[in-house]
Amino acid sequence: MSTLILTRIFIAAAAALFGGLSVAGGAFASHALKNQLTDRALGIFETGARYQMYHALALLLVALLLSRAPESQTFFAVAGWAFIVGTIVFSGSLYALSLTDIKWLGAVTPVGGVAFIVGWGCLAVAAWSFK
Repeated sequence: MSTLILTRIFIAAAAALFGGLSVAGGAFASHALKNQLTDRALGIFETGARYQMYHALALLLVALLLSRAPESQTFFAVAGWAFIVGTIVFSGSLYALSLTDIKWLGAVTPVGGVAFIVGWGCLAVAAWSFK
């Protein structure tokens, strides 16, 4: 995939979407769900929103670095896709767990966490590839 296309995907499709949804989800939780969820469930939801925002910002970083160092495209691409997968699995499972109280969803969350770790690792490797 070209650097330009990856940059657009990571910024427009993922970072902007995830960032906006994180703000909307956090507001929804603190207002509409505040009296509907237990404090524990609300905390779980807020953790999902917080990590979603962190990784929306990380996707912006990946896109900016990718545009400046296309020679490291492979590692930046893996980092970006790992952040996307991590956000969907980690935050998504926390949202679902908090809203449904289906306990086994908590076992899915670490898979998203591993994707985040892979993404940060690839970002570190890409940084060493800068010329």
